[in-house]
Amino acid sequence: MLPENPGLPAGAENGQIFDHIYYTLSYNEAHEQANWVMYKLLASYVSGKSAERSDNFRIDPEISTGSATSDDYKRSGYDRGHLLPAADMGWSPEAMSLTFLMSNMSPQEPSFNRGIWKKLETRVREWAIEDGLVYVVTGPVLEDGLPEIGEDKVSVPKYFYKVILDYQEPEIKGIGFVMANRKSKLDIYHYAVSIDSVEKLTGLDFFPALPDEFEDAMEASVTLGAWSEDFIQ
Repeated sequence: MLPENPGLPAGAENGQIFDHIYYTLSYNEAHEQANWVMYKLLASYVSGKSAERSDNFRIDPEISTGSATSDDYKRSGYDRGHLLPAADMGWSPEAMSLTFLMSNMSPQEPSFNRGIWKKLETRVREWAIEDGLVYVVTGPVLEDGLPEIGEDKVSVPKYFYKVILDYQEPEIKGIGFVMANRKSKLDIYHYAVSIDSVEKLTGLDFFPALPDEFEDAMEASVTLGAWSEDFIQ
């Protein structure tokens, strides 16, 4: 029998965990951004009318060491890229406002943030509508020696990942994506990978509550046909 939920990501690189009601994140003080953000996305969140975007970027008061600030991004050439997209929480003004905490931001090339990354975010919302509920884990690939911006020395990731889990019958399935932080004209499925490969890249175990035999089988491969009719032969 499967557990009620798949569990929060686990790993040696996990920082302090913060629960922001509608999402949970692990903050990495050395890089001044989240290691990961995890949330549950329901069809009802994204199928109705969306709240007006607030754009109230602000520090995260729960980060005891201090989160990055908007000033860190000024004149840097990088967007304050949402990890949990504001549009995913458009069902509630309160929920949307919480996505503008700076702990939910990572430096993204504008052409990436507003291009291929946005296309992937849109597709995830479509999956939520199609499947009723998906779990999403997303974040930057953090490593030593990355470029930095701002007084707080916010690391600029070279890559971002997103892992999606459909945790409902009749077909429980998972898929991962890894994208370079730059403009791309390729289809999002060009970047589809197994969840297992994202775990190896990040050092995280994304769904540790799942039974090992079930988790291993689901995460070892990616079946594109299960996620898009374009790949059904």
